[in-house]
Parts: sequence; C-alpha cells; structure tokens
Amino acid sequence: MTATGRAVEAAQAALAAEHAAVYGYGVVGGHVEDTRATEAREAYDAHRARRDALVRAVRDLGARPEAAAAAYALPFPVSDAASAVRLAAELESRLCGAYADLVRAASGALRGDAAAALREAAVRSARWRGGSVAFPGLAERA
Repeated sequence: MTATGRAVEAAQAALAAEHAAVYGYGVVGGHVEDTRATEAREAYDAHRARRDALVRAVRDLGARPEAAAAAYALPFPVSDAASAVRLAAELESRLCGAYADLVRAASGALRGDAAAALREAAVRSARWRGGSVAFPGLAERA
C-alpha cells in the first residue's frame, strides 16, 4: 500500500471513531450529572469539529469520506451518570488509538492535526477516568 493509501485508511478510521464519539456523547449528555454537563457538551462540540476537519482531510487525500452510521453499539449499557462517565472515558480512549494510527500514517499538517487530536483525547480521557495511562493510544504500552 502507498503512503497516501495508508494515510487515507487511517484518516477514515479516525473519522469513524469521531462519528462514534459524536453519537456516544449524545448518550453521555443524556445521563451525566449536571456538574459534568458542560464538560460533556464541550467534548461533543470538539468531536463535531474534529469530525468535520477529518471529512475535509479525507477529501484532500482524494478519497470519499465514510458517512456516519445511523446508530452505534455501545460497549456496555449506559443507564446512569457513572456509566455515562465510563462511556466518555472509553470513547476518548478509543480515539487515542485511532489518532495514534493516523500520526503513524500521515505526514505534514495532517500528522500535526492528528497529534493534537491525540493529545486532546488523552487529556479528556484522563479527566473522565480520573487518571491516565503512560502511552495513550498505544495498546501495547497501555
């Protein structure tokens, strides 16, 4: 596979993760306590912006961006504030992996944007989780 092909594949995977995060934060926002509602809303807005940027990036790479699914399966049932917080942390953790892959595959501005998105997702994950991992996005190092 060419370098551009790897970048497209990784960008599409990050886009899919952002689609899922936008959906997931809709669920989080419906269950999270008022004290964390602003945090959930800010994350939702940040992921919508990242999603839109990835759509443009995929197009700039000469590919057609994957559309969002109508719904996404959640990794576990979300029925209260505690499970909503766990979901937010899991969404951010999954995004770390997708963006780490994009950092590896991309170059130039896209790589820089992916690194910034990885950093932001790692910080949000740590806030939701109440702690962090040594190497966010690298499953073999987590």
